[in-house]
Amino acid sequence: MKLPYDDGLNTGCLARLFDNTSECYKLFWFKAIVTAVCDGKLILTYEEIIDKMIADAWYMVTEFHLNLGPRDTLQSVIELMNAKNPGLKSSEKETEIINYLASLDDKEIIAMKRTLTLNVPYRLQAPFLSEVKGKAWNVRATDLADKINQGKQLIYYFEAINGLASRIIINEDWAEYIKRNKEILLGWIEYHMIHYLQKRNPSVPGIADKLYPPQGRKLDKVKKYWKLILSVESIQEIYNDEILNDKDISIDHFIPWSYVAHDEFWNLSPTTKSINSSKSNYLPKWDLYFPKLVQLEYRSYELMWKYEIIHKEFEKCAKEHVNNSDVQNRIYREGLSYEEFAKRLKNVIRPVYNAAHDCGFDWNWEYKDLIV
Repeated sequence: MKLPYDDGLNTGCLARLFDNTSECYKLFWFKAIVTAVCDGKLILTYEEIIDKMIADAWYMVTEFHLNLGPRDTLQSVIELMNAKNPGLKSSEKETEIINYLASLDDKEIIAMKRTLTLNVPYRLQAPFLSEVKGKAWNVRATDLADKINQGKQLIYYFEAINGLASRIIINEDWAEYIKRNKEILLGWIEYHMIHYLQKRNPSVPGIADKLYPPQGRKLDKVKKYWKLILSVESIQEIYNDEILNDKDISIDHFIPWSYVAHDEFWNLSPTTKSINSSKSNYLPKWDLYFPKLVQLEYRSYELMWKYEIIHKEFEKCAKEHVNNSDVQNRIYREGLSYEEFAKRLKNVIRPVYNAAHDCGFDWNWEYKDLIV
């Protein structure tokens, strides 16, 4: 991905910022700077940048369980915050996370934030600093900052090195470039972020859809399909054996959406709104619920081939929710016995289910009716 050229700036060095990215810090650090500059800020403290990094990574760690890297401090501080304050939701707004961090007086978390400032503020601009080599990087922060400040046309310079209160000052020429090319730069960072995360999460699908909270999921066609089935015969959902009605129907992702990041039909089943809310992002107990899922899905399959009106509704769903022709041919073609259908559905779902568990999703969820 090529960055816009500028006569007065070394955009070639800018393009090499992420050439040696063994950890995620450079990506989040520079993204925080770009965002702040576009908001009109040219002087930033380390703490402001670190807090923005945590807020940017929050959702992908707490909701999607993405691995940010081996022994990653950014991931560790988020997991610690999440454990210490379960009131912070995975979908928490960025401003709430930043406000929480600003008011926090937790020595352990503050120490981890300091760790995040040890290298990335200085090494991010390494492509601009060919004269700084080898052991020259391994000196006191104040000495390293003084040496870096001698460089020409850097993106930013250092002022008042003092732990998290240290400040950087953005070069005004670079600030104008960043503002002028904001969308391109953010897209470039996102491109590198996706590649970085794919390497560290090889079994996780839909990485590109897991960088930010979803804007909303469209399951109207699936819900309409199941409501049509309810008009033909009585159907029980799989978690509490409740008889469904079209007034209180919700579409559940058997394997949580926060892992699969898609709305494929084979992973969707109807339940009630309260049960779906209770299940949240857990994996349901396989031995308890998969047999029930098979029974429900096979009944749907039978009705789909029995009634033309249901078949037409299925075809409408399939256009958006069956995006793999091989899966469609294997699971939804006419003439399958129950045993064959169950075997094929298991072959599709079980590997994904196992991979979700390997990524940290709890697989022991069982519905408990809280009504006494």
